[in-house]
Amino acid sequence: MRIQMDEYTESKIKEKLGDRPGSLRLVYDTINCGCNGVVTLQIADKPWDTDVPVESEVFEVWTDRQQEQQFDPVMKLEADRNYPSFKLSSDGAVFSRNLKVTDLRKPEHSVL
Repeated sequence: MRIQMDEYTESKIKEKLGDRPGSLRLVYDTINCGCNGVVTLQIADKPWDTDVPVESEVFEVWTDRQQEQQFDPVMKLEADRNYPSFKLSSDGAVFSRNLKVTDLRKPEHSVL
């Protein structure tokens, strides 16, 4: 699987990452969503044990190996220029027009 992004989208993802390290995870989330599931983009400290890599030119991106079948071989992630959200699509489908980004990284602790 491969995910493509334009420069504007890359800049918005970089804003979300900030100065802290992190991996992106593309997830079909069914927990506490009140529906059959929603696609989310997570920022994690590292990939999870069940994750497989997703090709990306700029970022380290992962998805759960059992969820990989939910997505198409080539996906496109686009930041909305008029609203703080993302769209995930492929040539054959729109997976989300309002993709939520959730930061799961552990908070930084300062040492005094």
